Amino acid sequence: MTRLNFKTVAKLGTSCAALTLAATAATAETVRVDQGADITELCGSDPIRVALVDGWGGDTWRKITFAELQDEASKCPNITAEDHSDAGGDQQTYSAAINGYATQGYEVIIAFTDFGEAALPTYRMANGDGTTMVPYFNQIPGRVGFDYAVNPYQDSVAIGKQYAEWMAKALDGEGNVLMLGGPAGASSSTNFLNGFKEGLADHPGLTLLDENFIATNWNPADAQKAAAGLIAKYGDSIDGIASDYGVSTLATLKAFLQSDVEVPALATIATSNEMNCMYLEAIENDEAWPYLALDGSTADIRFALRQAVAAHNGIEFNEPLGVVPYTYADSTSGVVPKCSDTAPPDADLSSLLPEDKLNALFQQ
Repeated sequence: MTRLNFKTVAKLGTSCAALTLAATAATAETVRVDQGADITELCGSDPIRVALVDGWGGDTWRKITFAELQDEASKCPNITAEDHSDAGGDQQTYSAAINGYATQGYEVIIAFTDFGEAALPTYRMANGDGTTMVPYFNQIPGRVGFDYAVNPYQDSVAIGKQYAEWMAKALDGEGNVLMLGGPAGASSSTNFLNGFKEGLADHPGLTLLDENFIATNWNPADAQKAAAGLIAKYGDSIDGIASDYGVSTLATLKAFLQSDVEVPALATIATSNEMNCMYLEAIENDEAWPYLALDGSTADIRFALRQAVAAHNGIEFNEPLGVVPYTYADSTSGVVPKCSDTAPPDADLSSLLPEDKLNALFQQ
């Protein structure tokens, strides 16, 4: 196709963004990811070393997330964020990294909640004695000030509700829908599904074909296999599919494109350059499907850093702990995503990083 370049599509997306401000599902307990507070009011003057611990890193999304952390930290001259550990999916390695940073006296440790509440004992041991422990991304149980200092999180329930509202609009209030999630029993996917069901309750014309989310393990091969199974079971009676991860949505899209069944309406979060380029190509060929992409999730870590610095410096800070994404693509409102010929296929171009920093990251 004639590929739209990064700047051109960015301008189109910016010009359309105002159309969807009112569409973001947020409550008094949530804030949109692109509307965060100013960290400079929280910096303090004492040196603060920040370490980030990933339970499962290495992909482009996680690399962008670390760059977002560093960009936010750079606004405070006393804060350094140069240390990052990737546990490679191993909980013992994850815990050892957190314990190591705490032993070294790091003032702030931010950890992605890859292992959920199973990591609470590690958080508890690290929190205190000058170290502020902040698990972020998923909401977990625990006692604030004891098990950890603060727990900023992506509000999956609010996002699920927004999916349902959008499906009602995209499908004119009637149709059969499904929800894709991660591994069977994943708590974050359950939260998405609960929010989706709450939203669907307001739209009796929308029917949820399966009361459970469809497990994909957040793995493209498993997701494509699951989607093929759905096509075999339901055929063209599927009108809409919501998902809690763009990787699963991309795999599902490919499964439909390889079948003779029309692509249903797709609502997702954390999309990729590959998927959005495919969508733009489909628009050019008049073959586009109804599409909602809620994005900017790499910037959730900026909220985690602000909460961590405020807690460490003993500053009362009223920014909500719950974060929701912004509308990055919406076929019902004319909002189009970005597409880059030079960025990696799995790159998330919805990042809040300045364009020059994002492009520099892709060259590393």
